[in-house]
Amino acid sequence: MKSKRTKLDRVRNSTTAGHPEKRKISNGLNLVRAALHVVLAGCLVGMIGGCENGRRKEVSLAEQMEKLQQEKAKLTSQIEESKKQNKQLKEQVRVLIDIRPEVKPEELYSLQRIKIHRYSGFYDKDGDGKKEKLVVYVQPIDRQGDIIKVPGSANVQLEDWSGKRLGQWHVNQDQLKGNWFSTLIGGNYRLMFDIADKVADFGEPFTVKAAFTDYLTGRVFKEQRAIKPR
Repeated sequence: MKSKRTKLDRVRNSTTAGHPEKRKISNGLNLVRAALHVVLAGCLVGMIGGCENGRRKEVSLAEQMEKLQQEKAKLTSQIEESKKQNKQLKEQVRVLIDIRPEVKPEELYSLQRIKIHRYSGFYDKDGDGKKEKLVVYVQPIDRQGDIIKVPGSANVQLEDWSGKRLGQWHVNQDQLKGNWFSTLIGGNYRLMFDIADKVADFGEPFTVKAAFTDYLTGRVFKEQRAIKPR
């Protein structure tokens, strides 16, 4: 067998050696085969990379969808809780009216106004010498002039001396409920806002405006107060 292969190799070599054109064709075919192998390998790598990118995009979109669904569920829960509390308060008013039908609803519910306490102002929370927080103390006042805790929401605005609006914030019912404090100045909703990127010069007076929406009656109580630089 070995002798036969040796003879065949000799024949091929002699044939190729005697025909330069055939040798060139053979070399060309080898180059074509090598090029095809490189192209196929490149396509395979590209396909694998494309699949990986596709999978990453699918995972990213799925994560975003899940996050949006969680936020939607949270908002829906907050709305349902607000409706539930509002319904309970209205039921309490209805019962009181049934007991004393001559009394008007607005007379039963005693919220008459709100007050922004004079301690409201700017605050250096981290002690670095720069005031980066606005603290607003909102106090609901009843018919007798007492401070009472009532469910609702609040909108707060900060304006400079010229009336230019520097910041605006909304505080929903859950946030408001969690910021009720009883201090030396009495009960109040203590609201804190970030103004580090909104106020650069504290040399002029500012104006704080608050609008409190009463969840029982739907009435909106407004108040404003000047904050003088210190």
